[in-house]
Amino acid sequence: MDIYLPIAAISLDVVVLLALGGSVGFLSGIFGVGGGFLLTPLLIFIGVPHAVAVASSANQLVGASVSGVIAHWRRGNVDFQMGIVLLVGGILGSGFGVWLFALLRQVGQIDLAISLCYVVLLGTLGALMLVESVRTLLRQRRPGGSRRKLHQHYWLHGLPLKMRFRRSKLYISALLPLGLGFAVGVLSAIMGIGGGFIMVPAMIYMLGMPTSVVPGTSLFQIIFVAANVTVLQSVGNGTVDAVLALVLLLGGVIGAQLGSRFGAKLRGEQLRLLLALMVLAVAAKLAVDMTVRPDDLFTVLTEGD
Repeated sequence: MDIYLPIAAISLDVVVLLALGGSVGFLSGIFGVGGGFLLTPLLIFIGVPHAVAVASSANQLVGASVSGVIAHWRRGNVDFQMGIVLLVGGILGSGFGVWLFALLRQVGQIDLAISLCYVVLLGTLGALMLVESVRTLLRQRRPGGSRRKLHQHYWLHGLPLKMRFRRSKLYISALLPLGLGFAVGVLSAIMGIGGGFIMVPAMIYMLGMPTSVVPGTSLFQIIFVAANVTVLQSVGNGTVDAVLALVLLLGGVIGAQLGSRFGAKLRGEQLRLLLALMVLAVAAKLAVDMTVRPDDLFTVLTEGD
């Protein structure tokens, strides 16, 4: 059954959209990522314009993230203090990112910018996570193999404004999560992501948070950053398709609850390996699409597109 999307100006099967939202919500619950890094490219693959896919994905992330946080909070796996510091940086970064998004759209380079960001970021992070996860799994299978610390202490940990995050058992500079939140906020606005695929590994390896606390804390921050991006994109750029967002949201909320239950049964190393493989698959698909000769070499756009 097809449904018309007024802002995207196309008709798509509502069952396919519900399945996309549910699948991304399921991944949100498992990994603690908003899922926008998968949802935005998938929407582009089925014909949704780049700008609409980015803005509408941010809206879907809100519902899926709320659902996921509730499930993790019930297990006591959310560091709200860390989440608030990340959130402050995220709100500032998302405001700057929406301005940059409008600028790139004005000069006609937004589609290229979105695709390049996904290929570079997903390819790099996916490769790093894959190598680390495989090494960890192999080390554990060796006789007498020992676990290695997930993070090392760098000069960054000696920065001023130190805070004690009791749930994560950390005493680090607040500038680290603040800067991380800002960077993810910028990417949220440009790429339509919650930033979880960057946030999760950074929280583990850079901040040194326990793997069990990372998914819930990441989703807590994503809720407010994605909501801020949605409002700014809608008011400033007019690219949020409410019909598309609502359909995706319905599937995402259900999927997030199921994903959080499934993710609790897997070890941290297994979660990181699965996430790395999915990130690399999406990056490869986008890279191929950027290099394949299109059917139509030229596209005529009307004024205002």
